[in-house]
Amino acid sequence: MIAKAMPLDFKVTKSAAPVRQSVTESIRNSIALGYFTAGQRITERDLCEMTGVSRTAVREALRQLESEGLVQVVPHRGPIVARLTPEQAEGIYQVRVELEGLACELFTKSATDQEIAALKAALETLKRSVDVTDPLERLTAKNAFYDCLIHGAHNEALGHTLSSLNARVMVLRATSLGSPGRTYESLEELEELVGHLAARRGKEARKVAARHVMNAGKVAIEILRQRMAEEEAESA
Repeated sequence: MIAKAMPLDFKVTKSAAPVRQSVTESIRNSIALGYFTAGQRITERDLCEMTGVSRTAVREALRQLESEGLVQVVPHRGPIVARLTPEQAEGIYQVRVELEGLACELFTKSATDQEIAALKAALETLKRSVDVTDPLERLTAKNAFYDCLIHGAHNEALGHTLSSLNARVMVLRATSLGSPGRTYESLEELEELVGHLAARRGKEARKVAARHVMNAGKVAIEILRQRMAEEEAESA
């Protein structure tokens, strides 16, 4: 069964993107925002109802999400939402510090003026999303900001590596943003970061990016630990 009352936001609409890609993104978002929770069984029927697409498209999306580590197929149970431990999260943030720091340094060297303008615009959209009640819109704005950053780095290998982490990073990003006050702290950090990126100060941008990721990591890991403790207390 679906964990929460399901909004219409996860319906897949016709677009230029392949249906499989759109369905995968929709299910990924629903997991990141907690509509399906860790350890919960998710049925093809629920996903078809949520996305409005066929079972074939849902099965293709589930295979992709399994490869990303978001979904685990358990014998005799089927697909369940994979659990992310605090230790796994810590490892992901350690990698993010290095990769996103590198991306920022490369951005200052390789981004065009148009890409810098696009990053600034993405930051403004992200600021406006703070007052939006739809959590999906806020998460989408945050992801769009990082897409602009990676695109402007102009490093295909780095982009592919970050993409392979993207699914779990997105869940952690949603987790850290769920902490009271973290949203505004995050925006202040990103505003400082964009200032360095726009001025093409690579070393400074890398330092600020690393600090931003480490701060987000502390919050997300603490939330994961609290959730794990609550689950253990309930099962005791």
